[in-house]
Amino acid sequence: MKRHPVILGFALLAVIGLFFFLILRLFVSFGEETRNFSFRDKIGVVPIEGVLSDSKDTIRQLDRYERDNGIKAVVLRIDSPGGAVVPSQEIYDKVLQVKKSKKVVVSMGSVAASGGYYIACAADRIIANPGTITGSIGVIVQFSQIEDLLRKVGLKTTVVKAGRYKDVGSPVREMTPPEKALIQGVIDDIHDQFIEAVVLNREISRKEIEQIADARIFTGRQALEAGLVDGLGNMDHAIDTAAELAGIEGKPEVVYPEKKRKGLLRYIARETISSISEELRGSGSGIDYLYKPGCGM
Repeated sequence: MKRHPVILGFALLAVIGLFFFLILRLFVSFGEETRNFSFRDKIGVVPIEGVLSDSKDTIRQLDRYERDNGIKAVVLRIDSPGGAVVPSQEIYDKVLQVKKSKKVVVSMGSVAASGGYYIACAADRIIANPGTITGSIGVIVQFSQIEDLLRKVGLKTTVVKAGRYKDVGSPVREMTPPEKALIQGVIDDIHDQFIEAVVLNREISRKEIEQIADARIFTGRQALEAGLVDGLGNMDHAIDTAAELAGIEGKPEVVYPEKKRKGLLRYIARETISSISEELRGSGSGIDYLYKPGCGM
């Protein structure tokens, strides 16, 4: 039986097309792996920006730099007022892990307070700008109370629970003294964990830290006096410090994470969700390492 030449032609074209597609994919993959190839030693930069609500992206980037033998040091560029407790602690733990094999330096931007400082204190060196707002070694939790409002509009709520403290922080009733004591105990323990992290990584006694761990804020210059940072300078100074600590001769190559391209609608949606999330966190009951102007911190 003869094979139709047209069918053979289409089959041949399909094979050739598949071949070129595989070659193209190979070059793209190779390019991704070798994009940062250089004969010079490299310093990897990890930006930590905004309110901390998740640690995955930061940890993923730190892990990538940790496995890259060409990266000799890491600079964390922190511009954050802090945020949720657990993401702050997870990034802090990852920095300690990376520090076992590479030098880690923090460059503080406009704000590196509360959870931002929690992360920073894990580094080998902390460089702040003179006007950086930092410190705020404290913990905050807030509960909304709408009992009076419900009474005015004639609404009532019914709660069925198993466990005395199951509805602690309910917005529809006043918190009892035992409940306040319970929450205060949790807050005090989380605050103590913050103090322990600072004492462990900074050459300051616990007694000295406790005197300033009342959530007060410092400028970068004040923080240097208090021993909370190691020097004053900008991002370039932090990079130079990292190169010196890592023993890099000559000018290092600075590597930044690749920015993901996003469409306009996706960007607007992400920013809207982020803004709403921050507002909800501000009025909700999450426990945070967070510097919030006007909240007594």
